[in-house]
Amino acid sequence: MPRLEIPGYDLALALKLERELGVSHVLAQILVRRGLGDPVAARVFLEPAGEHPPSAFAGIEQAVSVIQRHVAQGSQIAVHGDYDVDGVCATALMVRALRELGAQVEWVLPSRAEDGYGFTSDSVSRLVARGVQLVITVDCGITAVDEVAEAGQAGIDVVVTDHHRPRADGCLPDCPVVHPTVCHYPFADLCGTGVAYKLACALGAHSPREDLELVALATVADLVPLRGENRFLVRTGLRALAGTEKPGLRALLDVAGCDPSGLDAGALGFRLAPRINAAGRLARADAGVELLLCPDEARAHEIAVELDRLNGERRAIEQRITWEAQAQVAELGARSAYVLAGAGWNPGVVGIVASRIAERHHRPAIVVALPAEGPARGPGLGQGSELAQGSARSIPGFDLLGALHACAEHLERYGGHQAAAGLTIRPDAIEPFRAALEAYASSVLTSELLTPVERIDALVSGSELGLGLAEELELLEPTGIGSPRPRLLIPGARFGDCRTMGEGRHARFTVLAGGSRTPAVAFGCDGRLGVEPGEAVDAAFRLERNCWNGAVESRLLLRHAWPCAPPPIEILDPEEPYLAAAWAELERVLEEPGPVAGMVLNRTVLDRRGHSPLTALADAVAAGGPVLAVCADVPRRLEGLRTRCGGFALITYHALERDPVLAIQAEHLVALDPPAGDVHDRLLRLGTGYTHLSWGEAELRFAQQMHELEYGLRSSLIALYRALRPLRRVVGEEVERLLRGQGGTAAEGGGHGRPPRLAGRLIRVLAELELVQIEPGPPALATTEAASTTLERSPAYRAYAKRYQDGRLFLSSASLRPAG
Repeated sequence: MPRLEIPGYDLALALKLERELGVSHVLAQILVRRGLGDPVAARVFLEPAGEHPPSAFAGIEQAVSVIQRHVAQGSQIAVHGDYDVDGVCATALMVRALRELGAQVEWVLPSRAEDGYGFTSDSVSRLVARGVQLVITVDCGITAVDEVAEAGQAGIDVVVTDHHRPRADGCLPDCPVVHPTVCHYPFADLCGTGVAYKLACALGAHSPREDLELVALATVADLVPLRGENRFLVRTGLRALAGTEKPGLRALLDVAGCDPSGLDAGALGFRLAPRINAAGRLARADAGVELLLCPDEARAHEIAVELDRLNGERRAIEQRITWEAQAQVAELGARSAYVLAGAGWNPGVVGIVASRIAERHHRPAIVVALPAEGPARGPGLGQGSELAQGSARSIPGFDLLGALHACAEHLERYGGHQAAAGLTIRPDAIEPFRAALEAYASSVLTSELLTPVERIDALVSGSELGLGLAEELELLEPTGIGSPRPRLLIPGARFGDCRTMGEGRHARFTVLAGGSRTPAVAFGCDGRLGVEPGEAVDAAFRLERNCWNGAVESRLLLRHAWPCAPPPIEILDPEEPYLAAAWAELERVLEEPGPVAGMVLNRTVLDRRGHSPLTALADAVAAGGPVLAVCADVPRRLEGLRTRCGGFALITYHALERDPVLAIQAEHLVALDPPAGDVHDRLLRLGTGYTHLSWGEAELRFAQQMHELEYGLRSSLIALYRALRPLRRVVGEEVERLLRGQGGTAAEGGGHGRPPRLAGRLIRVLAELELVQIEPGPPALATTEAASTTLERSPAYRAYAKRYQDGRLFLSSASLRPAG
């Protein structure tokens, strides 16, 4: 189970975003927590408006000049790509661009099984044999220093376009290079297809929007950060893909079951990309390029169907290798990183398996496909001379390419970036490589990095989880690496009505929070949610717009649920001895207090009425600063709060009225129950900071009941006097028992008994009516032989009755009262 992390955030910035951008508080929280608290930056993120020109690549004119010269000469040109989605899309894009210029062009893609990654010496030999005069690498080549030199010696010009990290020694190929970091492009995170697109635009072969479908697909599939220019390219590309005229892409959408009107980054990454990748994983990637360049609808459909078949085969192979890799993990036990290897494992699938292992165990994982000869070998590996291919995947905070640099002496070749990499290795070098990698990982991975974290983007109430919010969150699309789908936390929720679905693999259930009931699903949980029915949990979800059978609704997808384990609540309504507190009420000034001298009413009032009070409390705690929750009655409120939330102080309006400085000292005042009059309403605005109004109809009814108990004294006076009169005189503990109202009515406090302040008011009225006498010394009460009288003879009763009527009137409109 990951560790729950609720980052603090600047509430003032979130409120500014709400005002200036017109977004919800939930979306404002997400933006601020992701470093987009400035309205201008947030607007640019939500509405990406443009891209940098190709001329922003330093030296791109040299690449353009070389290519144009060879096109003009009628040279044979080859585009050398890679076998993954990025390489396939970049190859198709560059080939199309060169054809538009009238070039004689072919493409070359390495075989994952036979050639391995990148522009190799064998590639140069084959290109020489085919009479190629110019090679343009796409999505590869930046580390091929020797191979580019070899090509030059053979009379082949080379232009390198790539986005991978250059060699650790800083050496670059001796040829024109188009690379975001090498060429100081303003945005460093373009994928290989994005770089090829820029070069195509610089050649004048593309309109500014042509082939953006391929750029979007490759950007998502290659797991580059979806921020900055990439957001614009993907968002624009998704719109282009919805109406694409390319037969290959239309056929791919069809076999993948994608509705063009509902495309998002998830469809690109999980529906389209795996089918293109399948060709390079199990056979040759050329089928993917042919599909993307195919002008014929029927042929495009044939290729797409074949890719779909290969993808199904890939899934079966992946599952088998994953099981075998998991067995090796169990044999190895706990490690700082995993190097797993098996004979006969498909080199095209080990990258997916490495991702599964890294995700499941939260450790860097390298999975190596050994040559098929001989028995499968596990953690203890024998000797071998044939080179093996491996794929590596990382975890957040661990620089995978840096780790491979540190262990390079054991590797033949490697390349990639911080999160993913590929390598070739001799089988007899795997054991020393494993030891070196584990030692390196142990030296840099802290316990914090080795613990998975569920980082929350926003706290939400059940009442907010509707279709409106789901549609608003689509403003964050495209989501992916660097900009994940938002994770929403519902504090203190409860689950109910859990039923299995999908042959018992999944579950659907209801989330109860803040008086709302919201349908939810949990995938891959074997029908179990991991918490007891009705147990209070802090639950993290994704919220999405779900389209099914023509209906559109919001849907919650459970990520994790943690049993509530809140910090303590500080009680600021001190429990004085009961009789001392009751006797103190006898001396209380009856007039309502006016404004406190020298104290200002300058709080920002946030109207969260109708939302969950638990969410309002958690949000205030996350915003930072002391939090003071104000309620009508502490013991009753504490019962429902202490097991579900904490980290704040709790006080009644009455106690706050006696010590208003406590309000001034709090950064956040959270009104769990509505105030019962202008006096308490002013307390909520006392000082500076924020006041969160967080009650709903249930809290309003509770406040009305408590106000009836506090100031509707007639029935309580009658009950107390009837209990006291037959006794004539009570002393000591008997006084307290009598005043607490043990066995009294629910209106007088039920099982909680009468509050001491109420007991004091009753004694005060009865004493003023000369129906009881308060004897000095040990607490004692005695009844007197008084004549019949009216309650209104008591000044205290008249004051309490006025406050009672004023409070009833105030509370009757509390749910509609403007927040300001």
